[in-house]
Amino acid sequence: MTLYARFAAHLGAALDQLEAEGQLAPGIERGAVAVEPPRDASHGDLATNAAMVLAKRAGTNPRALAGLLAPKLAALDEVESAEMAGPGFINIRLTPGVWQEELRTILAEGAEYGRSQVGAGQRVNVEYVSANPTGPMHVGHCRGAVVGDALASLLEHAGFEVTREYYVNDAGAQVDVLARSAWLRYREALGEDVGEIPEGLYPGDYLVPVGQAFAAEFGNGYAAAPEAEWLPLFRQRTVEKMLELIRDDLALLGIHHDLFASEAEVQASGAADRVLDTLRAKELVYQGVLEAPKGETPEDWEPVELTLFRSTQFGDDQDRPMKKSDGSWTYFGADAAYHLRKAEQADSLINIWGADHAGTVKRIQAAVTALTDGRVALDVKLINMVRLFRAGEPVKMSKRSGNFATLREVVEEVGKDVVRFIMLTRRADAPLDFDFAKAVEASKDNPVFYVQYAHARISSLLRKAADEQVDLSQPAHLDLLDPEELGLVKIAAQFPRTIESAAAAHEPHRIAFYLSDLAAAFHALWNRGNDDPSRRFLLAQNPGLTRARLELGLAIRQTIRNGLAVMGVAAAEEMH
Repeated sequence: MTLYARFAAHLGAALDQLEAEGQLAPGIERGAVAVEPPRDASHGDLATNAAMVLAKRAGTNPRALAGLLAPKLAALDEVESAEMAGPGFINIRLTPGVWQEELRTILAEGAEYGRSQVGAGQRVNVEYVSANPTGPMHVGHCRGAVVGDALASLLEHAGFEVTREYYVNDAGAQVDVLARSAWLRYREALGEDVGEIPEGLYPGDYLVPVGQAFAAEFGNGYAAAPEAEWLPLFRQRTVEKMLELIRDDLALLGIHHDLFASEAEVQASGAADRVLDTLRAKELVYQGVLEAPKGETPEDWEPVELTLFRSTQFGDDQDRPMKKSDGSWTYFGADAAYHLRKAEQADSLINIWGADHAGTVKRIQAAVTALTDGRVALDVKLINMVRLFRAGEPVKMSKRSGNFATLREVVEEVGKDVVRFIMLTRRADAPLDFDFAKAVEASKDNPVFYVQYAHARISSLLRKAADEQVDLSQPAHLDLLDPEELGLVKIAAQFPRTIESAAAAHEPHRIAFYLSDLAAAFHALWNRGNDDPSRRFLLAQNPGLTRARLELGLAIRQTIRNGLAVMGVAAAEEMH
């Protein structure tokens, strides 16, 4: 139980006492009651809105209820004071012993500190990357990959059972184009002069080794064969080759999926028919005609009767076609089938999509709600663009032109840990500028460096303590730590709460933000020793205080290490 959850329980017990005393009406819903750090640290250690959110339903005013509640909280052994503030908030100041005990908890739990069981083993499917298997990963895919993987790790730390899934779009026209592009490279590998790659095919050099492999395997058996003979084989084999490439690229970032689901297999399984039957049984599909497109109507548009899903009943802007006029499935129809298959194996679904898919979010959420009768929720996180700069010039990204910055190039230049951290320094739905120079800059303006430097600084401190034979086997007297030093513990104590809130919001960037705050507070504490030698961590003349400060350093290092682990970033032991 986190410190904040423990005090929420204390608060609940105090409210129960007021009910028992007849001073608070029984059975009032308490879901909106919160215990959290106050916005201004000078106001105390904890704050609660209990009186504010319960007073109206209790038939009283917030200040009157706060006046009843504050004395009960102040009577707790761990509380130094509990005071009413403003219209009815209660600010709580804890005893130093609480923070000394939290420091011991961090050291005792080690790598487990911050883990939670709030997820209670609920099954969550996180689908991320899911790029078309038509080439190597580019830096735009990289951001979605990192956000998805960090979110999956975050959810696991919060006690959820997570499946990491990649949806392979291997049933669309783009894989036919890929197969034709590979066939051209195959002929080139056999010695044919194919000239410039024709418009409409993938021109990237990444298909050259694919063509060479096919030439070695098939000889000239398909060089002059009609397309119908080689297209299905080349499509299947080229997709396999691209998935090998994609897996290798993702492995550079430490990303490994549990499951690669094939769109072609989903379509062949008859799952879309099952979806349609399910929706028809619920009277959620009908034959109808869509309204004409808004604005100027295209000349080739004509009203056609289609099989439509009543998605407007679930918050969508208009009903959506499940089938085209020729009887084939729309992309939405096939996608609904895929999501039903995922939903049958999960309690909730999360999709990490590019921002260009924003227009399809409502319809697929409507389908999941309808197909599962609301049992399974689908959250879609949209990933905004990454703008990559090199020598002051933006690097173009275009898979079709073959001129794009690959994930591999970026990782090999600055390293996996730098890439993963930077991709989490902004909200996923905000644009992100990746500057190669800033990414490796040794300054406090570079959050990657600043957080890693805090961890490395403490590691260096501990090595120095070992060299000076500081005895850490004796228990430290943590009551020697001053209020500023315990203030650092207060920030560290927010880590478990941050894990739970970030997991609930599906926002892994909150961990990066938290670590930046913790690192900044540590550096500020460290720097005070530059002006006053008595404030340094190692004091030869005061071994007791040295042990206490070293244990503080150990706890902060452990918290930083644990946060970086959630992000999939290795903690640096030293900086060069």
